[in-house]
Amino acid sequence: MSASPTPTDDESLGEQLSYLLTLSRPRFWFYLAGPVLVGVAYAADTVSELFAPAAILLFGYFLVPANVFLYGINDVYDREIDAANPKKDAKEARYGGQRVVPVAVTICALLPLVLVPFVPTAAWPWIAAFLLLGAAYSAPPIRFKTTPLLDSISNGLYITPAGAAYAAVAGSQPLLIAVLGGWLWAMGMHTFSAIPDIEPDRETGIETTATTLGERRTYAYCGGCWLASAVAFGALDPRLGALMLVYPGLVAGIVTSSVAVDRAYWWFPAINTLVGAVLTMGGLWRLIHG
Repeated sequence: MSASPTPTDDESLGEQLSYLLTLSRPRFWFYLAGPVLVGVAYAADTVSELFAPAAILLFGYFLVPANVFLYGINDVYDREIDAANPKKDAKEARYGGQRVVPVAVTICALLPLVLVPFVPTAAWPWIAAFLLLGAAYSAPPIRFKTTPLLDSISNGLYITPAGAAYAAVAGSQPLLIAVLGGWLWAMGMHTFSAIPDIEPDRETGIETTATTLGERRTYAYCGGCWLASAVAFGALDPRLGALMLVYPGLVAGIVTSSVAVDRAYWWFPAINTLVGAVLTMGGLWRLIHG
């Protein structure tokens, strides 16, 4: 197993940018950028609105800079915890105290100010919510990630890009039931992703929803969140509800099989991308066929 990249402050700009790229978790980029596409697809009334400047700019921001911001803060404040986290050994970057990370995080946090002239004001509460929840999740004094249940609830931040994109294109806010469905999905996804970290978190004294419930009950919690999400989306359209039943079905499959959760965890970027693509195509179908 190869060691994760951990640059020093005297390394070249290219090496530091490569490290920041790894830190931003490219496997998970579409967890933030994908919801932008979904929001735009359901907000647009014409094909030209799909390519509105605000939609393109929001997609660009949530694709890379927002991930540098979110995971950079996480890695800075999880430095001691990550020393014992096996996920950092190969597929992620281990923060070693280099100054480039807080500088990059600050730049990415301020970057939305550049978008002010181009993004309608209806989208700004969603962008502000993303920045506030993203910082409060990892940074003290709030540090939601160390408070059981609040760590899960606060991860509704992953649907804020969809809210921002929808509001920017439609000029109005998304339906509350859609927000609820997305928020419940994000809660389940966050807590499922914490299952492989149960033992490293317990060893370092970190309390999370997953460490509190234990592996088996955390599966049940995730399944419950995802089932409730499917019900909420089903209230909008039964086809959406049926699509979201994929997630509780996956939990049931993992629990009843011999698949290790730390292996199944790495399936979800592809699964989420596929489900997001189907959601987006549903919005485009509505647009084209009325």
